[in-house]
Amino acid sequence: MSQNANIRPMPNGLESPMASQGQKIITYVLLFGIGTLFLVPFFWMISTSLKTSIEAFSIPIEWIPARPHWGNYVDLFTTVPFAQFLVNSIGIALVSVVGQVLSGSLVAYGFARLSGVGKPILFGLLLSTMMLPSQVTLIPSFLLFRELGWYDTFAPLTVPAWLGTPFYIFMLRQFIMTIPLDYDDAARIDGCSTFGIYWRIILPMLVPALITVSVMVFIGSWNDFMGPLIYLSSIENFTVALGLNLFRTQYTQYWNLTMAASVISLIPCLIIFFSAQKFLIQGFVVDGLK
Repeated sequence: MSQNANIRPMPNGLESPMASQGQKIITYVLLFGIGTLFLVPFFWMISTSLKTSIEAFSIPIEWIPARPHWGNYVDLFTTVPFAQFLVNSIGIALVSVVGQVLSGSLVAYGFARLSGVGKPILFGLLLSTMMLPSQVTLIPSFLLFRELGWYDTFAPLTVPAWLGTPFYIFMLRQFIMTIPLDYDDAARIDGCSTFGIYWRIILPMLVPALITVSVMVFIGSWNDFMGPLIYLSSIENFTVALGLNLFRTQYTQYWNLTMAASVISLIPCLIIFFSAQKFLIQGFVVDGLK
């Protein structure tokens, strides 16, 4: 009997160690290649921020400048009031986060726990507004805010956040529905009111979902360009996203300063994302399982 006759095929669903090792190598190679491809623009941004305006267009591309121009980061703050832009963006983003968290969690608690006539219809109307493009309400919103005297102020960029956003309300409602009703019943026996249950029981258990919403709101508000472009006209009120446009003139674009500003504007988002990464995964997993 030949030696090959003793080799039996692997049962269905089981793979040989060599095949499994080969699949892992192929997976890692593909992930490394795709990851490198996505990181190329990031490396180009950092490299260009350390070059002069002429070196930014040199061919072939010099990925690591021989003489880095760290002065670009100094010129950034002396050419335009970039520090004021950072303060404005941070203030708008933080106020929006607090507004979205409080209003969104309160409305979501009402849809998840309270009963009332027409609640399914109201929830259906809420979900239907998610399908409405933001461009449809752009002109009516601008006319309304202008009549209120809010033009060239931060109010149009912060006040709507305190009225809730349908997507975040839906997301928090799904999270609240995973919490057993036994907690509510036990709190009522102890004399807790409906608002007390929300504030003392539900809200602390919503921390992973609230952090997920906070990160999404902060990054969305930080990178918002259309809102500040429409409602802000004074340079001292500009945000970082709008201030990046100041490095472009009618005849030229200062790419080195633009990329230096982009690097600095990216730092807060990276810090927040990696600090809350564990809660982000937990929040998305719970919402996805519901």
